[in-house]
Amino acid sequence: MKGKVITIILITILIGALISGCVGNPRTEAQTTPSAAVTSTPAGGLTPAATASQPAASSPELEGTITLSGAFALYPMAVRWGEEFQKLHPRVKVEISAGGAGKGMTDTLGGLADIGMISRDVDPSEIQKGAYPIGVTKDAVVATVNAKNPVLNDLHSKGVKRNTFAALYLNGTVNTWGDVVGRPEIKQEIHVYTRSDSSGASDIWAKYLGGKQESLKGTGVFGDPGLLAAVQRDPMGIGYNNYNYAFDMKTGLPVSGIQVIPFDVNENGVVDPDEDIITKDKTVASIKKGVFPSPPARVELFVTRGKPTGLTAEFIGWVLTEGQQYVDEVGYIQLSKETLDGELRKLE
Repeated sequence: MKGKVITIILITILIGALISGCVGNPRTEAQTTPSAAVTSTPAGGLTPAATASQPAASSPELEGTITLSGAFALYPMAVRWGEEFQKLHPRVKVEISAGGAGKGMTDTLGGLADIGMISRDVDPSEIQKGAYPIGVTKDAVVATVNAKNPVLNDLHSKGVKRNTFAALYLNGTVNTWGDVVGRPEIKQEIHVYTRSDSSGASDIWAKYLGGKQESLKGTGVFGDPGLLAAVQRDPMGIGYNNYNYAFDMKTGLPVSGIQVIPFDVNENGVVDPDEDIITKDKTVASIKKGVFPSPPARVELFVTRGKPTGLTAEFIGWVLTEGQQYVDEVGYIQLSKETLDGELRKLE
């Protein structure tokens, strides 16, 4: 009997020891698993909260939407900048619409767009309303005719003088293609086309001629693409376009159905080598050399309502620095380093 009692005691002790070894000291799962609390960052993104083993991020990821509205002239460049900026910052959305420089200014001053794409000088009255211009690139407006123009060879060899363009667009005293090239036997009537919308191209073209946009004569057509199409359809037509619409950016040649008219800048009746702008590369070279008239060469602007801040300022700052690497590729002209540095200081 005594032996049975001892055996039972030993078995009890052994079972207790086994239970104690299996359970050990109780600890909750939360205490053994690292925590990652989520907090809101100044940019609106979500990042793990800082802990002793995980420091806070040094610069929060950009997030939000940037809206641009305005000039057809700047639209292709702005699209490329927007695409590249979104690749760097996937949480940013860049929305761009073209409707003319006038619309871009109205949308920006009215708070409907963060950035206006403006291809003309900013009026003092717009500055008073808060317009804050920043130069971002350079391009030009060129005169365009139909590829089947009856005096095309003369136009390419002689060019056109500024006062002849003015007689077409302001005075209406030149009416035939023969009058343009000094061949009175050619009687085909010129069909003049202009922009119907408030545009930087019209403004800068009128300034080149010594007038204002509202003074330009001709059949009004909306937008750069519309004006280009009107001349493409009409063998007797003449128009003007931002050169990024007049030239195929891949081939560097005029787009199908049109040709670009050289300016006879020195008015010697001959297209000199530096005045030859029948391809994109020759046009860019003429602008860089300062032979191409200015206007209609001009600086393209981003305009904000007041000094830009936040995401808008980040985007413009990138455009003026890293974004400049895409300017030549898209077919625009980079501003000088001194000019770019000056524009960057406007963001400080």
